[in-house]
Amino acid sequence: MELAMQQTRGDRLIRILAVTLVVSVMNATMFNIVLPQIKEEFGLTFAQVGWVTSIYTLVYAVGSALYGKLADRFALKDLLTFGVLLLSLGSVVGLVSQAFWMVLLGRMFQAAGAAVIPVTAMIIPLRYFPVERRGRALGISATGLALGTAIGPVVSSFIVSFAHWRWLFCLPVILLLTLPYYRTYLDHESGRAARIDWLGGGLLSGAVALLVLAVTQGAWLLMLGSLLLFLCFALRVRTAEEPFIQPRLFRNRQYSWGLVIAVLAVGAGYAIPFLTPQLLVDVHQLSPKLIGYVMFPAAITSALLGRRGGKLADAKGDAFLFRIACLLLLLCYSLLSAFTDLPYIWIGVFLIFGMVGQLLLQIALSNTISKTLPKEQAGVGMGLVTMLNFLSGTIAAGLFGRAVDMGAGFTWNSWNAVPGSFVYSNIYMVIVLIDLLILVLYSFQYGRVRKSRGKVGAAALGDRPAP
Repeated sequence: MELAMQQTRGDRLIRILAVTLVVSVMNATMFNIVLPQIKEEFGLTFAQVGWVTSIYTLVYAVGSALYGKLADRFALKDLLTFGVLLLSLGSVVGLVSQAFWMVLLGRMFQAAGAAVIPVTAMIIPLRYFPVERRGRALGISATGLALGTAIGPVVSSFIVSFAHWRWLFCLPVILLLTLPYYRTYLDHESGRAARIDWLGGGLLSGAVALLVLAVTQGAWLLMLGSLLLFLCFALRVRTAEEPFIQPRLFRNRQYSWGLVIAVLAVGAGYAIPFLTPQLLVDVHQLSPKLIGYVMFPAAITSALLGRRGGKLADAKGDAFLFRIACLLLLLCYSLLSAFTDLPYIWIGVFLIFGMVGQLLLQIALSNTISKTLPKEQAGVGMGLVTMLNFLSGTIAAGLFGRAVDMGAGFTWNSWNAVPGSFVYSNIYMVIVLIDLLILVLYSFQYGRVRKSRGKVGAAALGDRPAP
């Protein structure tokens, strides 16, 4: 009876979480299309108005690591309540803003609150679903992410077509309606009453913040400052009585390899949302609105297949799903590298393989990494995964941008014969090699894990067998 109630509670939580993720992803991206309006209203430069996006990414990345650590100490329902309330406060500040600094303050509050959501999306499947049903839960979460990505630009365009751009701040307030459900279905479980190493957390946060700023602003001095703070954080971890991150977490070889693979996978996958729109502008001369239409079918297809991918992971195993994902990604980037000059409708078809592959890869990899963590380190472990995902995406965007600015006078792909697209073709070819490396690393580290070994991992996490 108790087991059935636990399963019902988990099913309801994952559905509410999917809705939360849809709204969260939309809130993160929907301001991108109104940056020109904000720039004109406040008389800003492109660099200045870019802080609307940069400040959100910066606080979001730092907050995900902090919330992950706090989730091992405090009840998740309390952290989520705090985060949603802070997110709503940011919405109010942004809605009434009369100066640009208030817009930035509203986005900072929003990001500081919303950063709890990706950590929650990692922890709920881990705590409320046994190993053999966790893939399905992660698939539903991934569907929420994909759906938010797909409809975000559409909803944003619809709102600003009849209302001022400030009303975009109001969308996250909807999440207040989810709090009673989270308060009802999340348990009161909290971690051990240990001290939190705020100095260590501050050093890590400072290092991450400087790294994001160094990449987005192109300031190498900030990069040196980030490296210095990372070194100080490493020293603190070794000397503190209760460090912010236990060193034994990184001595977990399977977890550490999972982090490496995740960083490579997310960085390479960022070529779809960041690099492909640039290709459609530079090579195909499409308008932003038409670019959204080209990318929309791929986003919707990935959203529709997310839950099915999670079920496939449960039925066939994470390694099986990971290999399918890699094959789809290799197909997508190989086609993009060879045929950048085809009519843009074909680019949209190629993107279907890529977006579906990236979604399935995230499901398989998240499921795999979650099985390597003991229960008492689940929060900080998955919080680090989330933080590194954002850092990887930010760094990849910077590298892609610099590569495009440099251009290319030759192509590595003999199928490509359009000089204006050589740089894109070459980048896609590099990503093909990265995806091959990811496939080899994953197969070497996890491909031969036996089913019995998975049961040991489930026991370490405190999971119960499925009914």
